[in-house]
Amino acid sequence: MQRVGALVRDARRHRGLTQAQLAERLGTSQSAVARIEQGGQNLTLDLLDRLSQALDSELITLGPAGPTHLRVTGGTPLQGSVTVKSSKNAAVALLCAALLNRGRTTLRNVARIVEVERILDVLRSIGVSAVWNTAGHDLTLVVPDSLDLAGIDADAARRTRSIIMFLGPLLHRADSFRLPYAGGCDLGTRTVEPHMIALRRFGLEVEAHAGEYRASVSPPTTADRTIVLTERGDTVTENALLAAARTDGTTTIRNASSNYMVQDLVLYLQLLGVDIEGLGTTTLVVRGRPVLDADVDYTISEDPVEAMSLLTAGIVTRSELTVCRAPIEFLEIELAVLTEMGLRYSLSPEYRAANGHTRLADITLEPSDLRAPIDKVHPMPFPGLNIDHLPFFAVIAAAATGSTLIHDWVYDNRAIHLSDLTRLGADVRLLDPHRVLVTGPTRWRAAEVVCPPALRPAVCLLLGMLAAKGTSVLRNVDIIARGYEHLYERLVEMGATIEVFRD
Repeated sequence: MQRVGALVRDARRHRGLTQAQLAERLGTSQSAVARIEQGGQNLTLDLLDRLSQALDSELITLGPAGPTHLRVTGGTPLQGSVTVKSSKNAAVALLCAALLNRGRTTLRNVARIVEVERILDVLRSIGVSAVWNTAGHDLTLVVPDSLDLAGIDADAARRTRSIIMFLGPLLHRADSFRLPYAGGCDLGTRTVEPHMIALRRFGLEVEAHAGEYRASVSPPTTADRTIVLTERGDTVTENALLAAARTDGTTTIRNASSNYMVQDLVLYLQLLGVDIEGLGTTTLVVRGRPVLDADVDYTISEDPVEAMSLLTAGIVTRSELTVCRAPIEFLEIELAVLTEMGLRYSLSPEYRAANGHTRLADITLEPSDLRAPIDKVHPMPFPGLNIDHLPFFAVIAAAATGSTLIHDWVYDNRAIHLSDLTRLGADVRLLDPHRVLVTGPTRWRAAEVVCPPALRPAVCLLLGMLAAKGTSVLRNVDIIARGYEHLYERLVEMGATIEVFRD
């Protein structure tokens, strides 16, 4: 109802109607229209048809819907405060981890985003019960004794890279199984070999055949094992943890990621009764338990990438804005770089997230004259600058005086997508597939741009449009829903002018 209400509101605004004028067309009250737009009104097919006619807009269609676009009128500061929502990357890891548990898993504060829904489609297709509460943000999962792996939703699985994290749990559930190839953002070739290296120690062998992984499992040959990850990747570490959690004996994982989603996973596994040492470090010692059977309740921590997105929106629009419940531990390097660039901000006293562990703070921005940093900006494994935060520095650098070198050494294609900012007036020179040179300050200009097939660069274009005077159009924005919940509505609440429309 909330999603339909948002469509009604945006279509009404697009037509230049007030709530009272729409109510007159419908023969109802303004308060009824307000309830519809807030998602608090039950909608019949007759009412939906009347709404579509009154707004001259097909709100609901049967069959595939057309692409979604945004009309952004920028050049004005944002104001007020915004609260960071929960972590998308932690949510998908915990959904995969629920496969380990014979008991009931309740996950609270789950992001309602496309990536989560795709994983849920896969889980339900193999027999997992996944039920949202009435408020729509707490999710209860119950895994059956026998999984229907032959009935897996291949389409949903192929549209997310997160499916690879099924390997760790499923090696405990079947001697052999098949998984569709992983997909997701178009960021270039990303090898899955680090996953295979880690999981072989648990008896898993995987071969790739015609769009699917064919996995076979044999009992581990040793009770204790030490795994040195060849890359300090988040999903690689998570897969090793998922495999180790139900493997008898002691598993030591070296060069492990200690990033936020890994910490959420460790905290959840500890609730299940798994003994894990080294939370927040690069060495994890896991004493597995072959049977995990517990009714657990876990609240997912806040998303540092969303926090960085919201901070960037405030920075490039020169806004006085407070970003509440920001996971400060995973933003400290970014804030240090921004301080060097001249950003003025203040922090509230720290407090704990609902999981009892993650450090949070409220960050209040002040309009600031930025300068380019002396050194290049590049990502590193946590506690370095987050790889998912790097694209936002391209937009920030475009608002700063001087030239900033941004080195995206992890992905093959993402730096190329950042050059789309030139459409909005930014001076972004692509030096090679991994490096861009951004020179500012930018005189942002409105433009019509098609979203690139990568989540973070797509959001960067939206943020640039918020800074550009005039009306811009961002086309094919569905990819943004993969990682953000109600982003446009929340920006509007802070004073942005954004309309959602379809052709």
